[in-house]
Amino acid sequence: MRAVIAVAGLGSRFYPVAKTINKCMLPVLDQPVLAYAVADCLAAGVREIAIVTAAGESGRQVRHYFTEDHALRDYFASRGWQTKYEPLAHLHDQADFVFIEQPRDTHRYGTALPAILAADFVTGHDFFLIAGDDLLLRDDGGSDLADLAAARTAAATPGALAAATVPGQDAHRYGILQPRTCSRGHQLLDELLEKPAEYRQSTAYINISRTLLPGDAITYFEKLTPAANGEYQATDAILAFARDHDLLIHPVTGRYFDCGNPAGWLAANNAAAHAQGLNP
Repeated sequence: MRAVIAVAGLGSRFYPVAKTINKCMLPVLDQPVLAYAVADCLAAGVREIAIVTAAGESGRQVRHYFTEDHALRDYFASRGWQTKYEPLAHLHDQADFVFIEQPRDTHRYGTALPAILAADFVTGHDFFLIAGDDLLLRDDGGSDLADLAAARTAAATPGALAAATVPGQDAHRYGILQPRTCSRGHQLLDELLEKPAEYRQSTAYINISRTLLPGDAITYFEKLTPAANGEYQATDAILAFARDHDLLIHPVTGRYFDCGNPAGWLAANNAAAHAQGLNP
């Protein structure tokens, strides 16, 4: 399997700091948000990862972090600081990274662009499509992407979609995955509701931008036309795929945090600090 991680957004909710610092590079404790998604990919057995970055400084930061710096690594070793460099060394030793720059184009934009730009990279391979500013924290050391891949294999479906579970009263804040139950008892994607004004069920599955698809699913992204708001939306391509193929909905174990907004990022830091016993 391969992975495509999208981090080309402007991060407007974090302005003015996001002018210089990509929101995916903001720290949760001592690692950037994006590093958690990459670690989950590695735990799922992924060794080839394409990161779709913005042009300019924010893209440069991502490339710098995920590119080996041999001189710096040797310097840390000479000072006896290997343990400080170890998280970076693990990333560089375990994965090959490809960086794809997404142009800032006012005529063609949206969440589907990273997959379209990575079409050659994923051809012939199953791939995870991931938003780099969403975070899952697990207390048991497990991997939600590994679980997603295992669930897809067990269900014998072409693709699978990770879902977090929220109370129905909070459903209006999210994109909601409406399931249908197949004859084998699996829950498959039937419809996607964008921030419904009213939701009557007690719990809801929400889209957290972690999808496992076969390589040929990329054609659904390439055939997209703009939505009413002008965006090329990944959810439209995923829903079109689900209408032609079984797409498993798999609830995640990890606690979900939307680090694309300050409140979600702060909550992720507090949760991570608490898990490590750092909260006063």
